[in-house]
Amino acid sequence: MHLNVTILFSYILLGLTLAAPIGPVNSARLDKGIKNGFWHAWVVGFGSMIANAIFMLIVYLGLVHFLEMPPVQVFLWLFGGFILLYSGIESMLGAHSLELEYNRDKEPLLKCFLTGFIMSITSPLSILFWLGIYGSVLAKTAQENGTGDLLIYSSMIFLGLTLWDLFVAALTTVFRKFLNSIVLIWISVLSGLSLVGFGVYFAYQGIKTLWG
Repeated sequence: MHLNVTILFSYILLGLTLAAPIGPVNSARLDKGIKNGFWHAWVVGFGSMIANAIFMLIVYLGLVHFLEMPPVQVFLWLFGGFILLYSGIESMLGAHSLELEYNRDKEPLLKCFLTGFIMSITSPLSILFWLGIYGSVLAKTAQENGTGDLLIYSSMIFLGLTLWDLFVAALTTVFRKFLNSIVLIWISVLSGLSLVGFGVYFAYQGIKTLWG
């Protein structure tokens, strides 16, 4: 087995590229981390990674036609929009009760996991990424280096996702120690507005696709 170090690094970078942009999952990470601490922020990202693993497996097995079906796309846009709107409104409504002290019982870790998972599994933006970028990169790597090491190369994507998840979780924990309650409330509100904004966009795209 001869692994190409350049390809390994490029797949790690691909994982970071997927995780880093400001989007619904990162907004949720910041919100949960600010409110509850490191593990809650990390678990949101872990839920997102599991969803991404499912997309990766679908592309890897060549089952992309299922995701290209219009009814499936409409469902994902509308359901994803609903989840984002719900999460955003919940974040804003709960901002006034935000406390600086860590409270591990305030929100179950399972709920944080499901937040990250559902946001990613219903996001057509994530699907477009995996179908477009990952699919083409996978094909190019297979053509140039064979199929023997594809699974190892692809696992580097999750190393990139994991590194970003740990970074954001640690960042929210550090910030939380230096911020007062007023600033934390504003961050929670802004995170909620961001989620609502993405939710409106998702819902609009779903309605547009349905009636298009």
